[in-house]
Amino acid sequence: MPLIAIIPGDGIGPEVMAQARRVLEYYRSERNFPLDLWDLDLGAERFLRDGTTLPKEVADRIRNEASAVLLGALGDPRVPSNEHARDILFGLRFGFDLYANMRPVKALADRLVPLKNRTAKDVNMMVFRENTEGIYVNVGGQFKKGTPDEIAINEDVNTRKGVERLIRAGFEYAKAHGKKTVHMADKSNAMKHAHELWYRCFFEVAKEYPGIAAKHLYVDALCLFMVQDPTPFEVIVTNNLFGDIVTDLGAALQGGLGMAASANVHYADPKRLAMFEPVHGSAPPLVGKDLANPLASFMTVGMMLAHLGWKEEEARIERICAEAIETGNCTPDVGGTKGTKAVSDWFVDRLKG
Repeated sequence: MPLIAIIPGDGIGPEVMAQARRVLEYYRSERNFPLDLWDLDLGAERFLRDGTTLPKEVADRIRNEASAVLLGALGDPRVPSNEHARDILFGLRFGFDLYANMRPVKALADRLVPLKNRTAKDVNMMVFRENTEGIYVNVGGQFKKGTPDEIAINEDVNTRKGVERLIRAGFEYAKAHGKKTVHMADKSNAMKHAHELWYRCFFEVAKEYPGIAAKHLYVDALCLFMVQDPTPFEVIVTNNLFGDIVTDLGAALQGGLGMAASANVHYADPKRLAMFEPVHGSAPPLVGKDLANPLASFMTVGMMLAHLGWKEEEARIERICAEAIETGNCTPDVGGTKGTKAVSDWFVDRLKG
């Protein structure tokens, strides 16, 4: 029986994860999916209470027993250092070697697309963000801190293994889903050493996939072209930092962060533990107002169910999310008038129907 570890997180995370959990409860109780739900008390509240971030015994049980982690948003203004968020998020991503962050950028309705003369069918791409290297490994330091001579350094760490396996994941995804192009974004014109590795690996791996066009763009040009015309982009592969930026731009194209789902996977081994998270952030101003958009969390659950073997449910959940947008059964950020719980009530009813 798949064990799913649920970490509600901070801010609107617990509100949204409560609704995502309702969807999982539907599949467990009414569809008889063999799901074991494990609720974890981790996040800012726990950290402020007793200093706990990600205990070793919890990480060990996740590693040895869990099939997936469902993670809410992390980040709380009461913890300005974000120490707990780093330990939990990076502990899971780095600790379990979930090197591929997959973020679908797909608009579900024409009115959600902010671009002039563009429709929903023009926004449909998958971004593969390298998830365990780059600038986020926290290699660096500060010298003479607080003085006029202060020096601050962060190193961008890229390994041949890390770069190649992420690029190969993008091509494998394209091959499996009938995509004709893979774009790679770097800044090799400015970051001569680190990103020359990306450039070289990209075209070397591309030779193994002769039916797929390999196209390179500098990341600034990629952002420009995504806004001008997103239609050429099917699969994008890029590093950790650029992937973080590009996917938020992508979220804007699909209707905002409340519509953005994601998966963190070890792509070469689909049977391994994976982590799934909506990417809306903790959004402190929305806490307790029943305004948080739960649709991204539902689509994230869809990605998780597909990972666990129920692939048809991902498409079903996406169709109902699109229907929610079309009929106005959604939160104000995407043109509706319903609150978080009311959207969830409607969604679960449609699942039952």
